[in-house]
Amino acid sequence: MEIIKADHAGFCFGVQRALDLTEKQVRVNEERPDSEKKRLFTCGPLIHNSSVTGRLEEKGVHMIDGLSEAEPGDIVIVRSHGEPEEFYKEAERRGITLVDSTCVFVSRIHDLVKKADEAGRQVIIIGSRDHQEVIATNGWCNWNGVIIQDPEEACKWAVEWKSSEDAVRSTEGGEPPLIVCQTTLRQELLNEILKVLDENEIDYELQNTICNATRERQDACADLAEKSDLMVVIGDPQSSNSRKLYEIAKKHCKNAVFIRDISELELKDTAKYNRIGITAGASTPAWIIKEVISSMSQNVITDEKNPMFELLDEIDESTRLPKPGEIIEGTVIEVRDDEVIVNMGCKKDGILRKNEVTLEEGQTLADVFKEGDQIEAKVMKSDEGEGGISLSKKKLEMNENYKELKEFLDSKETIRVKFIRAVNGGIIAQYKQVTGFVPMSQLSDRYIEKADEFIGKEADVKVIRVDDRRNRAVFSRKAVLVDEKRKQVEEIWANLNVGDIVEGKVMRFTDYGAFVDIGGVDGLLHISEISWGKLKHPQEVLSIGDIINVKILALNEEKGKISLGLKQTQPEPWSLVGSKYVVGQVIEGKVVQIKEYGAFVELEAGLDGLVHISEIANKRVDAVSDELQVGQTIKAKIMDIDTDRHRISLSIKATLADGAEESDEAEEAAEEN
Repeated sequence: MEIIKADHAGFCFGVQRALDLTEKQVRVNEERPDSEKKRLFTCGPLIHNSSVTGRLEEKGVHMIDGLSEAEPGDIVIVRSHGEPEEFYKEAERRGITLVDSTCVFVSRIHDLVKKADEAGRQVIIIGSRDHQEVIATNGWCNWNGVIIQDPEEACKWAVEWKSSEDAVRSTEGGEPPLIVCQTTLRQELLNEILKVLDENEIDYELQNTICNATRERQDACADLAEKSDLMVVIGDPQSSNSRKLYEIAKKHCKNAVFIRDISELELKDTAKYNRIGITAGASTPAWIIKEVISSMSQNVITDEKNPMFELLDEIDESTRLPKPGEIIEGTVIEVRDDEVIVNMGCKKDGILRKNEVTLEEGQTLADVFKEGDQIEAKVMKSDEGEGGISLSKKKLEMNENYKELKEFLDSKETIRVKFIRAVNGGIIAQYKQVTGFVPMSQLSDRYIEKADEFIGKEADVKVIRVDDRRNRAVFSRKAVLVDEKRKQVEEIWANLNVGDIVEGKVMRFTDYGAFVDIGGVDGLLHISEISWGKLKHPQEVLSIGDIINVKILALNEEKGKISLGLKQTQPEPWSLVGSKYVVGQVIEGKVVQIKEYGAFVELEAGLDGLVHISEIANKRVDAVSDELQVGQTIKAKIMDIDTDRHRISLSIKATLADGAEESDEAEEAAEEN
């Protein structure tokens, strides 16, 4: 079997720089006196790899969801994916020190979109709208960027753009839209989207900001996948570039797998492939890649046997010495005080020492064994010299324990073990007479750097591998923890119903809404379901960490999606119109939209009234924009309320000059109601 690692696999320049800057902050902080030590944070994951972020957590670099969780004097490391411009301003206001590890290629995109937006140009961002890099980029063009994820969205935008006023200005000499890309975007996807824009005759300026390292990594993956029988892609499921590598691998190799680390790779299944290719995402550390390659090299076993050698195998069987780990049958030929001599039918006798036999208190070897007895024992050591072959009855008894372990392996039941000592790469755990190995990656569902904290403790584990011939068993505590979490989530889902009002905590934002933790699972609170009024961003109403009551609007357990609503927990504005507003009342509101025929004025969130162009002033008004601007606060008189059609007619003109007295009377009437 041949194992080939692709070029450019593993950490990219940007990820390595982010980790180097973070490690430097850890070292500097360790050198500070205790009274001067700083709290170190990353806002969200520094990179998309849970093993790496877990290791940083152990070193004192904790993860927060927003700057509101930090305090003045704290140090927050800006992740390699970048943050919106407002993030830096907020940090300065709060007195928080930032260490900027934004990838230099991502920073270049921020500069491009900022300059384009300041010049009044439309910015197009091609990428995943829920990816942190894309969110941050949009924050550098004042959230005015249009995010396009696929050709369908590109086609929809192109149709809308061609009929817009911005498109007209662009064709009349203005600068065309600027297109930038998520650095980890597949070149094929970019080409498909550009083709759609070209077919719709859209004029644009392209800045192909796909990282060169990304292109090289993807090209190397495609090239190796075409030549491989099996393609293994190593990366964290949260890593966008790792998932894209897996898509490429599947396209060019009919057998492709995506794993986080060696624990997710079925080694026995790899034995049937002659050539195996390996690549890894930009956020995959070298030690995980090495662990996968090393384990595959050591654990692949072939069952092929040449029939031409069967006769020679039979002849050799009678003359060879049994190997350590084998179970033999033999005849007792001598019983001594401290050992039993066993004839095993080969050129060496077996020696079964007293300490390898389970004896009850006061028993001797002569009480248990007699000359001529047929016994079974396990070979401990093959002696090529003049001595015999070391045997053990205790180790044979362990076979029963291994049988139990095999049953637990099949049934996936948990067993109780005791952690007895740390070894390279993990820890040794005791189950009855059997010792098993727990890899570091299987000790917990978080990263564990040292196993010392587990020594002497007991824990439930699952059996994930058993090899009784080689006296090997592998346990996983992580599998138990993951299963427990899964059951907890299932219980949570079982108690959720559409229409329930539940309490939740705001965890993170996207440009299309907020994710809210409702007791162990996250639900999406879409921006359109936050307020009865119009919002540009969820942060206008919410903050990270807010505890809110939300209504469950939809459940999709199969896809793990929950839709939530906040505005549904509050009265719909039109339901209160009759008790708050009357004809003749003078109100104060903000102009939110200007049309040719008039202006819409917001009385309160979700409740607008129309001032017709003829009701703006005591003169002829040719253009509404000559008299009013969006955001302007005005006073207007309610002329009519149509509750059936949800329409309120307003007049600014009626509040001017001779309309003042009537206004006072209307206000008095409103107070009486």
